Amino acid sequence: MTPVANARMYSATASVRADWKQLLAWALAHAGLAWDVIDYDAPAPLSALWARGDLGLAMMCGLPFSQRAPRPTLVAAPLPSPARYGGRPVYFTDIVVRTGSAFETLEDTFGGIVGYTLADSMSGGVALRNHLAPYRAARGMRLYRGAVGGLIHARGVIEALVEGRIDVGPLDSYYHDLLRRNEPALAQKVRIVDSTEAMPIPPLVATTPLTPGELARIRSALQEATRTPELAAVTERLLLAGFVSPDPADYDVLAAISLRAIPPFEEL
Repeated sequence: MTPVANARMYSATASVRADWKQLLAWALAHAGLAWDVIDYDAPAPLSALWARGDLGLAMMCGLPFSQRAPRPTLVAAPLPSPARYGGRPVYFTDIVVRTGSAFETLEDTFGGIVGYTLADSMSGGVALRNHLAPYRAARGMRLYRGAVGGLIHARGVIEALVEGRIDVGPLDSYYHDLLRRNEPALAQKVRIVDSTEAMPIPPLVATTPLTPGELARIRSALQEATRTPELAAVTERLLLAGFVSPDPADYDVLAAISLRAIPPFEEL
């Protein structure tokens, strides 16, 4: 079974998807690995992609990565280039509202309708619940009069905000920044009122066995891809400063957060 590669998680636009495919294909070719870079577009569930046993280089949410036993092989993690990431393999959940709304702070949204992508999504669900939990505990009462889930992805959150179905919702910050760089007209429809603490960014993983040589070559090729002039325009559009290979244990914090007694959205 020939391994495959995919960057669905951060394919924020059609052009960004093409850029990720070009970068991954370049890296695989320079690593001497004849793998296919496949499409796997929404609304196909990411959980089904991550359950495949033939992934050689695929982006995976850090939460299922941290929970899975045995864990996939952590190949590399992206380093977003915007200054707020501090050159670290981290991301945030941006908590956003519709641009034309009167909300200025997170607390202003209390009493409204909160939205989320999927309850088990780190950036689109768990991180937001974790961020809101102290407010819920301090107030001793519900923060929101209702919740709307199943928004699937960041675009679903933005659409729900624009249509007035929700008042506030979460966006993966790197995805959000990719939208701001590559589809500003859509990104300008929402604005940030708060962001969560930094968490380990979704990594590129393999669910298929890799030899030490294959792993070393693909890691080296990914690093080279962000340095070669041939891909300079691509990495600029991807807001990508490089790749690192963090310790898989760095992601344990995500599993720990998911085990906390955090109220579900319907009780926040």
